Amino acid sequence: MNARHHPAVEHDAEQEGLILDMLDRFLAVEVKPYVHKLEHDDIYPAEIVEKMKEMGLFGCIIATEYGGLGLSTTTYAKIIERMSSVWMSISGIVNSHLIMAMTVQRNGTEEQKKKFLPRFATGELRGGVGLTEPDAGTDLQAIRTVAKREGDHYVVNGTKMWITNSMYGNCLALLVKTDPKAEPRHKGMSLLIAEKGEGFIVSKKLEKLGYKGIDTCALAFENYRVPVDCLIGGVEGKGLQHILGGLELGRINVAARGLGVAQAALTEAVQYSQVRKTFGKPICEHQAIQLKLGEMATRTEAARLLVYAAAAAYDRGERCDMEAGMAKYFATEAGQENALEAMRIFGGYGYSKEYNVERLYRDAPLLLIGEGTNELQRIIIAKQLIERNPA
Repeated sequence: MNARHHPAVEHDAEQEGLILDMLDRFLAVEVKPYVHKLEHDDIYPAEIVEKMKEMGLFGCIIATEYGGLGLSTTTYAKIIERMSSVWMSISGIVNSHLIMAMTVQRNGTEEQKKKFLPRFATGELRGGVGLTEPDAGTDLQAIRTVAKREGDHYVVNGTKMWITNSMYGNCLALLVKTDPKAEPRHKGMSLLIAEKGEGFIVSKKLEKLGYKGIDTCALAFENYRVPVDCLIGGVEGKGLQHILGGLELGRINVAARGLGVAQAALTEAVQYSQVRKTFGKPICEHQAIQLKLGEMATRTEAARLLVYAAAAAYDRGERCDMEAGMAKYFATEAGQENALEAMRIFGGYGYSKEYNVERLYRDAPLLLIGEGTNELQRIIIAKQLIERNPA
């Protein structure tokens, strides 16, 4: 049977269409009119988050048996792309949360899935991943946060940095050392489902160049206790493997964000170039501007194809660190380059806070750094290339 006429495929396409239409209406009515003020004043979008809960977005890729929408990663990438083209910050509110949720769905015990996934799906429990520390970002094996077992609890001490959703969220997938002396180091690392409680301290909200509105914080853990049954998977020493699987999803998300920013910059530039006139004609009729628009459009479309290809590989359950790395690297660079070109097309107005272009220009650099730097992505791509093509 031709896949295009397969009932399941048609149902999925129909469901995707309905969800994306609903999302577009939500973004146009509930988000777009408020972005400018919320972003410039760095205000957490509490009302928007409540509406996102009602729409089921916090459970969009959680399996239906646990109360989620059970959407494909491809549909999820399209959701993030659309969100980011309106306001990138709200895509991060969903993304970090879903990395936590999918880590539990893929690696948790059946009891953990039944206990936590329905609460993640509704957004009752909402949060992200506690990985990065002041001296450990790309090199996660260098973390120093320690969880020492005492009876039926782990006692956690340490600090975390750049943790998204940690001020207004209430739960993290927390990366800790359960055996600080283990060699190789990753064998001593574990992931805990860490709900806020005594000893879980949000020490400060971090001020950022862009990506405002969303809470990004420094955390401290002082004799913070986590029940032993909140060890993801129930076995110590698997934390790094669990989270690296989650980062494939995170990289697809960040790639989709880069695509959204690239598309937004292109849309703004195309529209502006038709209304702005110089030397007696719209600037879109000047060859110098046409060269920019042609390159921006091609870059955006190439990024889109890479993002969707990585999402499809993830949906098939294949190892896709190379595909996710390619998508993340190319799409985020596309977002950065398009934001700069849009600013040049807008001229002085692009530098003004009255227009969206300066926000896109401030948001884009984060994507080159977050979820693994673009330098790291190129190394991952090269290593996979060599592994898959032995001489």
